[in-house]
Amino acid sequence: MKKYTYKDLLDIMAKLRSPGGCPWDREQDHKSLKRYLIEEAYEVLEAIDEENPAKLCDELGDLLLQVVFHAQIARENGQFDMEDVVHGVSSKMINRHRHVFGEEEAETPEDVIRIWEEIKKEEKGQETQTKVLKGVPANLPALMRSYKVQEKAAQVGFDWDKAEDAFKKLEEEVQELKKACESKDQAEIEEEMGDLLFAAVNVARFHKVQPELALSATVNKFIKRFEYVETESAKQGRQLQDMTLEEMDALWEECKRKERGDASPV
Repeated sequence: MKKYTYKDLLDIMAKLRSPGGCPWDREQDHKSLKRYLIEEAYEVLEAIDEENPAKLCDELGDLLLQVVFHAQIARENGQFDMEDVVHGVSSKMINRHRHVFGEEEAETPEDVIRIWEEIKKEEKGQETQTKVLKGVPANLPALMRSYKVQEKAAQVGFDWDKAEDAFKKLEEEVQELKKACESKDQAEIEEEMGDLLFAAVNVARFHKVQPELALSATVNKFIKRFEYVETESAKQGRQLQDMTLEEMDALWEECKRKERGDASPV
């Protein structure tokens, strides 16, 4: 069986986009492909979480296909091609790793991050830290964007001294949200909810937790436990809508005990 190469992939995409190629592939553009790029990136993350090497290999291929797809469209438009993409990222890696390819010295991961950020500011002409904050992509998921903006603000000392201070701010924002909810002012509620989430991200950052990944894991955990509640209720011949919240919560707690390996009642 033939082992396809990087060049084969480029040729396949060029063929798909050619006049005699695939009608669907030919009608795509950068904007129409945005959703697929995001979806493939998240499928790579799922494969990593599942610790499934075969699936990871497959999903990385799907993600690479999206990169090749965009490069082929740009090539047809006379803008750049895949070789330019490879050259650009290679140049960037060499320039940003001056401690490996140049004269800079970095003995710790923290040194590497410092050098990396300094070089990025230099490359992008970001004379102020505000420009650095504005340089964080606005279309990132909000939790990820919050984390990165806070990180970059912290680079110039705009940060809490310790995690306890971030916790106090979180507690303060909870109280402010409660007051907003009591006022029934929808605009104020929305603003205070945003402040609360931003404060929660700050706490996550101090404990080196990526909030986007943490929340995703919690959503998956919720679905798993909900499935248990629904399955167990079905075994009893009952529909969820016919059960009380207390009855469903009892099954929920039962699921939690089983997850802990604790068979004893609580």
